[in-house]
Amino acid sequence: MTPEPPYLTIAAAIRRRIRSGELAPGDPVPSTRAVTREWGVAMATATKALAVLRREGLVRVEPGVGTLVAARSGDTRPEPLTRRRVVRAALELADAEGLNALTMRRLATVLDTSAMALYRHVPGKGELVRLMADEACGEVPLGPVPAHWRPGLERAARWLREVYARHRWMAQAMASFTRPVASPNAMAYTEWVLAVLRGTPMTSSQKLHTHLTLFAFVQGLALADDLEEQARLDTGLSGDEWMEQNEPRFDAAQSGRPYPLLDEVTRDGGFELSLETLFEFGLQRTLDGIAAMIDETSG
Repeated sequence: MTPEPPYLTIAAAIRRRIRSGELAPGDPVPSTRAVTREWGVAMATATKALAVLRREGLVRVEPGVGTLVAARSGDTRPEPLTRRRVVRAALELADAEGLNALTMRRLATVLDTSAMALYRHVPGKGELVRLMADEACGEVPLGPVPAHWRPGLERAARWLREVYARHRWMAQAMASFTRPVASPNAMAYTEWVLAVLRGTPMTSSQKLHTHLTLFAFVQGLALADDLEEQARLDTGLSGDEWMEQNEPRFDAAQSGRPYPLLDEVTRDGGFELSLETLFEFGLQRTLDGIAAMIDETSG
């Protein structure tokens, strides 16, 4: 007897939770990441399992919230396909599996439709990614512009880092400075940062370069975040586990020749590096540099 495919086994388990009342209408169902952790399967398998439940009308996708148990009724007609629904589904897929996993064919499978149906709403992946980036940048408002430039730039940097943390694929989508994404919400972010700098004595060129320097700093760490996440998915190892596994290689490299200065800063476990500590250190030093430039300019 041929064993049941894993995605059908997972769909059946979640279906039982819904029908037993363990998951009530409006409750969130396990996300693709939660499914991969609970059942030890790949993201693609988790996505297929949730797609089965969507086709059955047992769950629905709520933009900005996630996948929820659908209301119990006799009406199981599929949700109509709209541009916003396509964009939100693409955003969720890229969040779960990365931008490289997003194809029109794969997205059509998730939405239980044909690739040709998607092209009625978006002309291709390039435009789809632009719409996704705009959606992501519009999720959380920046709020009013602070009176002083330093807390304003700090808020802007932390806001951008949070966007990248929610959507790691954004680091790739927004990577080009000479060919920026034509996104109204991303342009609104630039406008907000320039408003923060409006009261400083900097020239227009200096203000724009200040904005792009801060953007590039956050972008660089976001790319590192994305690479770390991909490495974790590919190897199944956390950063600490990877370091522990590769410690013999580092020991062998150090035994070949002396590195006294490197040994000094890493000796006795006194040096801890994470992308968060690097962000905090780099952000404050970047702001210090801007402060020094403003003082020099004002003089």
